[in-house]
Amino acid sequence: MAIRSLRIHPHDNVEVALTDLSVGEWIGTGSTRITLMDDVPAKHKYAIQDFEVGTDIIMYGVLVGMAVVPIRKGELISTSNIRHASGEYRVSQRKTDWTRPDVSKWKDRTFLGYHRADGSVGTKNYWLVIPLVFCENKNVSIIHETLVKELGYQHEVSPYSGLVRALKRQHRSGEPGDVVSSSVDPSAPTGLPDKLFEHVDGIKLLTHTLGCGGTKDDAKTLCGLLAGYVTHPNVAGATVLSLGCQNAQIPLLEAEIACRDAKFTKPLYLLEQQRVGNEADLLHEAITKTFDGLVMANQCKRQPAPIDQLCLGLECGGSDGFSGISANPALGYASDILVTLGASVVLSEFPELCGVEQELSDRCVDEETAERFVNLMKTYQHRAEAVGSGFDSNPSAGNIRDGLITDAIKSAGAAKKGGTSPVADVLDYPEKVAKPGLTLLCTPGSDIESTTAEVGSGATVVVFTTGLGTPTGNPITPVVKVSTNTLLYEKMEDIIDLDAGTIIRGEESIEEAGERILEYVIRVASGEVIAKAEAGGHDDFIPWKRGISL
Repeated sequence: MAIRSLRIHPHDNVEVALTDLSVGEWIGTGSTRITLMDDVPAKHKYAIQDFEVGTDIIMYGVLVGMAVVPIRKGELISTSNIRHASGEYRVSQRKTDWTRPDVSKWKDRTFLGYHRADGSVGTKNYWLVIPLVFCENKNVSIIHETLVKELGYQHEVSPYSGLVRALKRQHRSGEPGDVVSSSVDPSAPTGLPDKLFEHVDGIKLLTHTLGCGGTKDDAKTLCGLLAGYVTHPNVAGATVLSLGCQNAQIPLLEAEIACRDAKFTKPLYLLEQQRVGNEADLLHEAITKTFDGLVMANQCKRQPAPIDQLCLGLECGGSDGFSGISANPALGYASDILVTLGASVVLSEFPELCGVEQELSDRCVDEETAERFVNLMKTYQHRAEAVGSGFDSNPSAGNIRDGLITDAIKSAGAAKKGGTSPVADVLDYPEKVAKPGLTLLCTPGSDIESTTAEVGSGATVVVFTTGLGTPTGNPITPVVKVSTNTLLYEKMEDIIDLDAGTIIRGEESIEEAGERILEYVIRVASGEVIAKAEAGGHDDFIPWKRGISL
């Protein structure tokens, strides 16, 4: 008989419903058998003991909430009877012993990547067009649109053109009714021209709303992020447009590039509109130089590289009550394999590490690294509280609806993406990953801000787990989506790459699913498979302006 509920950790005093459970039903695992006092929807939790007001709610073996009213054994755990709570944390003793996975089947594996002069290896070969300030967004968009169309990177006709034509005919004829869905055919031939540069994966732009009007620190942080993209292994070169009078000046960008790559040799074209003068002259020069750069970029071809050259970003969004028991721990196992092999993995979203700070601090390789993590977490939390919005405000309406009713519940499951390896390094935004192993990167929990930051720090592939579905992608790094449940995978197959709902159904172990994720990552890294976010054109880029974003 299929398992209907799960106690995640032996110390937990709540269990998770793996399917919809009904009031009056006898349920439980192991020696615990109780009568449900409420209907419990799948992904939600129920009490396996009686709680008095103030009793700790324990899940994943950590404090995740506190009872605000008496709760009977068998009652549904909800926002009406518990509130967020998390444990205190401090720098303590190191606990870096861990069980390494067997990696014998992976030790000789390679992927086909783009080898860069600094020794890094990219999974893509893109050219970037970047504004240093929002005033140049129009100009970089003109450059981008012109080049991608004329060089064979853009369909000349949208797959939705048929729908628009049908709507026009209907409007002119005055006939009522719905236009048939067959008017939309994303797979239909759309007149894609021949691609001139076969080894250049595309031309991407990074428009944003920053560069001026903020503080000098805002400008430095933006330049640091942009420098992370310019020096990124997935980037062959870049064209950068500056207006000239903004805070984010060209020398500041150059300094940030030098911090990340002291021997930077990629083609980089820096143009300032106020020096050039005429806008047409600026665009002419930018397009001409970019074309020259593309000629050079096309000389780089995919070559074999060991998989320890991968830098894997670990992300989640639209999480649900299954995230922490299916997709996230499976991704964590894949992370542990990569760490054992000497690769880098990046875990971010600091508001979604609330409640597991002590464990992560203890896993840091030394006290200095642990101190930095603790200080960054406490500073972030204090800043959030100062504007009346602590980490407890993090769960979204969708999270709560699908079982993540406190930030600590959400965080304890989200942290599973980082596996069990020691924490090799802790970075503040937008610093660059510099060590193999697990790195913690300070970012918001906001999906796109966090993904943008992970890529800016060096992630060459991102795996993004989701329980509710999100189309988030990135301009230069493939973002692989993994569903926590099969219903989502079947419903949103156009944006989800892999299904980890097999774990919930008992068809696959966490380890088996983790190995399947890693195999897919290697295929994506080699260009054998195009991640669905990339295929769908989801080029999301949102810099974090270091305010309070949860």
